[in-house]
Amino acid sequence: MTIAGLDIGSRTIALVEMDGGGIRHSEVVETTFDPLEQCRVLLEDRGFDLLVATGYGRHLAQANFADRTITEIKAFALGCHEFFPECRTILDIGGQDTKAISLAPGGKVADFQMNDRCAAGTGKFLEVMAAAMGLSLEEMGRIALETEAEVKISSMCTVFAESEVTGLIARGTPRPEIARGLHEAICDRAVSLLKRVGVKREVVFAGGVARNPCLRSLLEHRLGVPLLVPENPQIVGALGAALSANTS
Repeated sequence: MTIAGLDIGSRTIALVEMDGGGIRHSEVVETTFDPLEQCRVLLEDRGFDLLVATGYGRHLAQANFADRTITEIKAFALGCHEFFPECRTILDIGGQDTKAISLAPGGKVADFQMNDRCAAGTGKFLEVMAAAMGLSLEEMGRIALETEAEVKISSMCTVFAESEVTGLIARGTPRPEIARGLHEAICDRAVSLLKRVGVKREVVFAGGVARNPCLRSLLEHRLGVPLLVPENPQIVGALGAALSANTS
């Protein structure tokens, strides 16, 4: 039996196909302005017996082609536990929300917190700040590691922070210091969210932002524990959706 998990996020859509031998195919594409069409292209000519959807677009998927849905919290719990069976805490920073999840032994969700009211501290926030500095996301993460000096960013509202960054650049503030300050501010928000659920080892960092080496380093220093990052942190939710078919 082949089962597919589809995670429709605000920035990317991830697909994971599983059979009795494990993951047989995974793919990540941009969500774009038409997520439904992106899903159709992603699923075209692919065969499976059951499709489970998660993410903010899961209800759209269920109305069109998905057999069932699962919440992002449960999907990430299942996916992280599959990759790291000893996982007890999950931090997921995605395109437009951040999730902190506490797991009981065995991978069941014990508690969770979400910051989903605005894009502050998320992938979208990083994209906007990088653009304001004339950098790619990769460049911003790299130069932030070049200095330990930082400029305090007073606002985490994406609009106000962009204006603040523009002003700092105009005053001649070195870009590495601005980048470092932005990453420190995101780290502050993530750590605050994690502390609400409690930080227990092992800690898994998932979502697209987990690929940012600067933020990973800052989080590890602030939490005092190493972070486990899946080889492809963007497919965790889709993997959990696929795995849910065998737990329901």
